[in-house]
Amino acid sequence: MSRITSGLLVAMLGASPSLVLAACDTFATYKGVALHRLSGGRAYAYRTAHIAIDADGAPNAYHPQDRGIDALANAGFPSGWRSVLVADPAHLSQPFVQKTGEFAGFFLSMTGLQDRAAANTDPVRYVDARTTPYVVFPGRFFGMAGTGQLGTLGMARNLSTGQTSPMVFADVGGQEHELGEVSIKLAENLGDQNVDPRKGTGAPRGPFAYAIFPGSEAMPPWPLSASQLQERASVELARAGGWDAVLACVGPG
Repeated sequence: MSRITSGLLVAMLGASPSLVLAACDTFATYKGVALHRLSGGRAYAYRTAHIAIDADGAPNAYHPQDRGIDALANAGFPSGWRSVLVADPAHLSQPFVQKTGEFAGFFLSMTGLQDRAAANTDPVRYVDARTTPYVVFPGRFFGMAGTGQLGTLGMARNLSTGQTSPMVFADVGGQEHELGEVSIKLAENLGDQNVDPRKGTGAPRGPFAYAIFPGSEAMPPWPLSASQLQERASVELARAGGWDAVLACVGPG
């Protein structure tokens, strides 16, 4: 970012010149999206208008008769489901069908971030897209140095409305997907709308800013309560310079 552009953002945002200049080191790009280093550390921010809704990890996401909250085709069923659905331990060539609980009869979808203390066939092992605000990184983006590990925390902001939310990096998506795939809960937090992953309706309108904090993973990285996620992500945001630093790089709206 040039000093002229930084100066304009100083005036617009009320941030100090030293903070803005330190906050706007563009260290990489992904499919045209610039990644800006924040406050000289590992934290970074980016901006995108793209949004896609992910239901993975929700115990009612997918059903053998396609009666889940998301379309069965989005799980890659019947041929490419192994990265989305849990395999049946007794019949590894088939997806596991939940035997008990509220969603007995549904397939069980997984996330990359997991509670390793729970069984593979226990829904609590996975990050529920309905209740946890999480972000999905494309495979190629995840493979870039410095983008973070599963469990990395972040903050998201709808630049049109000012709504913000903590989040956790919980899953890896398609190799060449765009940035902007988020859980149902994160989409709701950024738009307060009735989000429907099956129909693709109710997604908030952006653009959106994302601040990512590599090295912020808890030990173990999952589970975290909603209050823990909010507190830890807020601390990381403050350490990186707050929203002033993020908006100085990605733009205020």
